[in-house]
Amino acid sequence: MKVNFFVNGKAVHLEVDPDKTLLQVLRDHMGLLGTKEACGKGECGACTVLVDGDAVTSCIYPIGKIQGKHVVTIEGLSQAGCLHPIQEAFCQTGAVQCGYCTPGMILSTKALLDKNPNPTEAEIRRGLSGNICRCTGYVRIIEAVKLAAAMMREEQ
Repeated sequence: MKVNFFVNGKAVHLEVDPDKTLLQVLRDHMGLLGTKEACGKGECGACTVLVDGDAVTSCIYPIGKIQGKHVVTIEGLSQAGCLHPIQEAFCQTGAVQCGYCTPGMILSTKALLDKNPNPTEAEIRRGLSGNICRCTGYVRIIEAVKLAAAMMREEQ
């Protein structure tokens, strides 16, 4: 099956097995290893990427649905060698432990803040509800989202 879509702003044209998931194509065909493979059932959020601005679990996203869509992975978030404010906020607050969930958390945060630049704590928790972290206890992650929101509002 031929698929044509965009990843991190670049056009992608691939011939892939139609039974593949977006995660498999990103990792195995494109070498984008920042998107993590964990549960394989869409339950943990480690594989979260943005598809047309929405956070999706790429491990269960059929590659056949990607035609013409725009995908952003963690590799595409920084610009010109500079961390995105969300990445910076996660670093500043110590919202990373083992780091396995971090790419998915950051992209879920981006989807949330793009839609709601000043979320309440309850809205942050709801926005990250599809992402599981076993190391941090979420306190610093929530702090990171609040800091990122403030940083992004200042930039605008």
